[in-house]
Amino acid sequence: MAIEMKVKGLVVDPISKMPIVVLENPRDERILPIWIGVFEANAIALTIENVPTPRPMTHDLLKSFLDKLEIAIEKIVVNDVRNNTFYALIHCRRAGQEMVVDSRPSDAIALALRMSSPIFVEEEVVRKANGLKFDEGGESSERLLKWLETLGPEDFGRYKM
Repeated sequence: MAIEMKVKGLVVDPISKMPIVVLENPRDERILPIWIGVFEANAIALTIENVPTPRPMTHDLLKSFLDKLEIAIEKIVVNDVRNNTFYALIHCRRAGQEMVVDSRPSDAIALALRMSSPIFVEEEVVRKANGLKFDEGGESSERLLKWLETLGPEDFGRYKM
């Protein structure tokens, strides 16, 4: 079963210094942190913060193509996590025909935000992600997850590269 989530914000992992997009289920406040690349974080941040760019960025270009081809993004689904790597699917529709496209979650999220499409995460992914270890001993992982759970809205200020 898939859970609808919203982008709570972007933060920088205090341990690895990598960006994290934090998804949240507003109903039960479950969160899903997904470590992403700097460029993908920037693409997400531009949309969240409504920052105009002088020229179309990659995800803006993709949105333009989809709009011109009359392809709707019905939803994106973070559908798996294996070896600390998350996977996503983009569910599209054109002229009544359904299409599913494999994607990195960061790209799928950046596109979903631009297309105002819903973001879902499979329940199994949330369950598996809660048990992920991001270091050998697991101590830093536990501290990081506790830190993520305590973040408030003020902690998700403007994303800085």
